[in-house]
Amino acid sequence: MLAGHYATALVAYQKHPKGTLLYFLFASQLQDLLWFIFHYFGLERTAPADVFNTTLSNMAVNMLYSHDLIPLSLWLAIIFVVGKAFFKETKIGLIGVALVLGHFVLDFLSGHPHHIFGLESAEVGLGLYATNVYLAIAIEAITIVALLWYFFNQEQNIGIQRTTQNKIAIIGLFVFGIVFMLTIATSSFRELFGIPEFYFGFNTSVPTLILTYLGMIFYLNHFVSKSNL
Repeated sequence: MLAGHYATALVAYQKHPKGTLLYFLFASQLQDLLWFIFHYFGLERTAPADVFNTTLSNMAVNMLYSHDLIPLSLWLAIIFVVGKAFFKETKIGLIGVALVLGHFVLDFLSGHPHHIFGLESAEVGLGLYATNVYLAIAIEAITIVALLWYFFNQEQNIGIQRTTQNKIAIIGLFVFGIVFMLTIATSSFRELFGIPEFYFGFNTSVPTLILTYLGMIFYLNHFVSKSNL
């Protein structure tokens, strides 16, 4: 799951704004951000290397340390300690824990297959990216719609009035996420647009993913936190 995790962070921020939206956004995507780090340490190498050859269904990575069930306890402890220490509030640390757990649950329903610990252990998750990618995207879209409806409805109930442009900017990020996933579900950009083989450095998969994830984080932090509501 990609954009759906960010939607959970919006609800967490709405309930406990002291925790700051950036903390909740990073917590919601902690496992994926760790995946990128471990890729560069050679621990979770990601293929295909060329982003123009990548689809959701052909992406291959053993997310042993970032996503498997046993290491999850370490990431839960770290996000709790960071939240409690930085914001001086146990509840915020616990919300961070809930977001990391939520990432695992959403990936169970819609994402790559994960394991207890290692490829030889039991799978934990439906692994729909590999077996039924369009069902995975449908689950993510339904999750996003439900969470965004709740987020905007609760804002209205407590008297927060966002401009139409601001709402469109926020919703547009999630629409982009779903459209992007649909575009590369089973066909790569190279197949879709007849892009020739080349290597200029910028077309490698993980750097592109990092820019996408961080771009979405800071985009949402800007528009959700805007003061002209």
